[in-house]
Amino acid sequence: MNLQTQPSPIAAGGKFDKDAEENQIIFWHSELPPVDAEPMGEHVVEAVSMRVPSSIAHRGDLWNLCCEELMAQVRLRLKQEILRLGGNYAHVLNESIHSKHDDVSAEAWLHGQFTYMLYRHVPATDSWSTDS
Repeated sequence: MNLQTQPSPIAAGGKFDKDAEENQIIFWHSELPPVDAEPMGEHVVEAVSMRVPSSIAHRGDLWNLCCEELMAQVRLRLKQEILRLGGNYAHVLNESIHSKHDDVSAEAWLHGQFTYMLYRHVPATDSWSTDS
């Protein structure tokens, strides 16, 4: 079983995608949402990774696989919550990730809890126009 992780396109020497940045709706920690975004409230979302065998073999690779799966799940959950709550952006402020283990099934997985601020886009008003 090959459990190699794939580096991001930028880490692999790829080019930065400006369109991807303009369409970004999830912002992590030091990344800031657009300046015209208005906070709507702080929320928490939880996600779990897939379960993997909790053997000692390939432990690092399995951890990376679970971590990638967890992050994919949390991105999906954040997008769902942005839509459900009527926002436009989520800014992840804090995360807590713990490993879980089931002795009966000999499986392990990751559980994450992510605190985020929900933002909505507020269109800029044209304060220079005058109604005559």
